[in-house]
Amino acid sequence: MPTHEPRVQVALERAIELGEGGLQVAAYLGEELIVDQWAGYADVEAETPVTADTLFAVFSVTKGVTAAAVNMQAERRLLDLDAPIARYWPEFAQNGKERITIRHVLSHRSGIPQMPAGITTERMCDWEWMIDGLASEAPQFETDTTNCYHGLNWGWLLAEVVRRTDPERRPFGRWVQEEICRPLVIDSLFLGIPPEAAPQVAKLFGPPAFVDDFGSMPAPAAPSAEIHNLQIVREACDPGAGAICNARSMARFWAMLANGGQLGGVRLLEENTLRNGLALRKNPLDVDLMIKMVALVGRAGWWVGGPGNRLVGESPNILYNPGAGGSIAFADLDQRLAIAITHNNMGANPEGFIGVADAVRAVAAELGQRAAA
Repeated sequence: MPTHEPRVQVALERAIELGEGGLQVAAYLGEELIVDQWAGYADVEAETPVTADTLFAVFSVTKGVTAAAVNMQAERRLLDLDAPIARYWPEFAQNGKERITIRHVLSHRSGIPQMPAGITTERMCDWEWMIDGLASEAPQFETDTTNCYHGLNWGWLLAEVVRRTDPERRPFGRWVQEEICRPLVIDSLFLGIPPEAAPQVAKLFGPPAFVDDFGSMPAPAAPSAEIHNLQIVREACDPGAGAICNARSMARFWAMLANGGQLGGVRLLEENTLRNGLALRKNPLDVDLMIKMVALVGRAGWWVGGPGNRLVGESPNILYNPGAGGSIAFADLDQRLAIAITHNNMGANPEGFIGVADAVRAVAAELGQRAAA
């Protein structure tokens, strides 16, 4: 069990001072859980304290899990990352999408960043409606010409391929539980929370959702307290931005990545798959039109550390996925360090999270030095 680290607690309290409501941080060094701490309120208005078991929406940190699922299916030779999606999902070939490959979606270069026309909050929670709608959409850009982040549809596009290549055709949320969570002994990471978990979910607050110019995150579906505090949304499987978990469970998933694809004697991915995932997408230094900045996105679905990244680090051997509002999780493949931060303020000050991550890194460095002595 991790010991209580005063410097981590100070950093958590500082994040609260900077405007956070409640947050958790958990970290693994190698196979050891070295940090599992929290502060603040799960429900700010009701002053309900965060506990070790509070669950938080982590938005696009979810993409790290879905990327793992796709790469696991590729390792099992159930799909080819460079094959057209339509090979596995024939209806997807409509309206000029026949050339779009799995890799194009993983790297946010498919040319179809948008959610389906007619999207509503309720329709976002209807898997079949989403799949039919995405199959009918036409690209906004020529395939593989433009970096344009697929804020939400990324998850359904890829998870439907996983579902269709699964010999059992399991719903994706169940696939994740049975193929990732259960083998890794992760008990509190959900893509669609079970009813009994509802009382544990932290209440989001903060500014309204960011709505982009490309329909990637339209108002009825965009990450926000208004939408994502709804029980219908919490219970739905949104494989690109809908995971709900505690930091301990998410950190354990990323620890599997940090340890070269295995944890606790269970291997889910080959280390070569993860190392190859560090390779950046085509034209990586082109500004991403949706994010409006350069984003170092890898070819396998994870983002990659690099210069100026004060939160996850500058090493090019770090895999991560950021979530709306500031949630974060990452795996340093060289240090075998995994960190996850969960929280509930959609307008959080990133300096608070940088301080938390720095405190955890200091703890990990000391432990590493002791082990080497």
